[in-house]
Amino acid sequence: MTLGRSVAVTGAGCLCAAGANLQASLKALFSGIRIPAPPSLFRTSHSLSHPVFEVPESFFPQELPAENDALRTARLAIAAAGEAFADAGWRSADLASLRVGVVIGTTVGSAMNNEGFYREFRCGGDPDMAPIRRFLRSNPAAAVARHFGLNGPLQTVVNACSSGSDAIGIAAQWLEDGICDLALAGGADELCRTTCNGFISLMISANEAVRPFDRCRRGLNLGEGAGLLVLESPSLEQLRPGRVRARLAGYGAACDAYHLTAPHPQGTGLKRALAEALGCVEPEAIAFVNAHGTGTPDNDRVESIVLAEMLPGIPFHSTKGFTGHTLGAAGGIEAAFTVACLGMGKIPASIGCDETDPELPAAPVRHVTATPGRFAVSQSLAFGGNNAVLLFEKGERS
Repeated sequence: MTLGRSVAVTGAGCLCAAGANLQASLKALFSGIRIPAPPSLFRTSHSLSHPVFEVPESFFPQELPAENDALRTARLAIAAAGEAFADAGWRSADLASLRVGVVIGTTVGSAMNNEGFYREFRCGGDPDMAPIRRFLRSNPAAAVARHFGLNGPLQTVVNACSSGSDAIGIAAQWLEDGICDLALAGGADELCRTTCNGFISLMISANEAVRPFDRCRRGLNLGEGAGLLVLESPSLEQLRPGRVRARLAGYGAACDAYHLTAPHPQGTGLKRALAEALGCVEPEAIAFVNAHGTGTPDNDRVESIVLAEMLPGIPFHSTKGFTGHTLGAAGGIEAAFTVACLGMGKIPASIGCDETDPELPAAPVRHVTATPGRFAVSQSLAFGGNNAVLLFEKGERS
């Protein structure tokens, strides 16, 4: 999708294993601190431990709905939304008079963590319906809108690991079409025993800390969290000068339809999405790329090929070494990181890449790197051959 004009991004919020908010997460990224560990939220029967990146309960704000009122994905989304609104300078009373849209990408989306209910039902029992009522209240977009009293359009996007990036692109289109005055968009996802077992079964889950783009990479670590942006219409932007952190200057989406789980070997879908997002922006104008960088052999190889061909010499990194792969939340969390790093003019080291892979034509940065420039790219690759790319332009507020 080529945007008719850039869309103002005035706020960003993030909650993940790296930190309870965006600032704390950035501190961990630039300090090189990461804490993968065996899951504590669930147990598996696998002989090898597969580390994950969990969000500690202490990271959740006290004003969130209790666990018996909303499932974990919804609570993660509400926490990130509160930070994003505060960062943008919006109070709940001010939002009540606006058409505020909510678009949130997810994959697990709280749908798979009611195993106890289904186990009892399949054994012939008559389980209490409270878990189902809680699930029905926990649609991420609806839960956020209900919590903050928002009255604009709602959409929950389920498009595998590109969901969070696609949600931001959809929100920009809403604003361009005049469907709402302001939009909250990004992704939220929780850790789940079902998805953990699924990635282990696919043999792409590492039993050590993830190493994106490293010669000895062995797969991904799963994570959880939420990352949301506040996007505003031109009329609102004019009423509040000086609030723009960045601008969404482009969004591209393409499906190569090559394989259920693997990207096309030459990255045809990613190339189309990247070209669509960049539009007329020349490669030399790009300061850096936040790559999808899962640490799996196929994903990292394809991304390296595409970046070497289309953005040669442009610094890139993966932040999944600090957050794990948060699935539907990844695009939202990484968009928040991209906006923040663009304002700071630097990116953290791509942690875990200790030995460059001679078979990859491009390698990520291995140290904190200055990245002066106007534009930055955040890209997401997903199962089903889906690819989504966001192009951000630096705003007046860093």
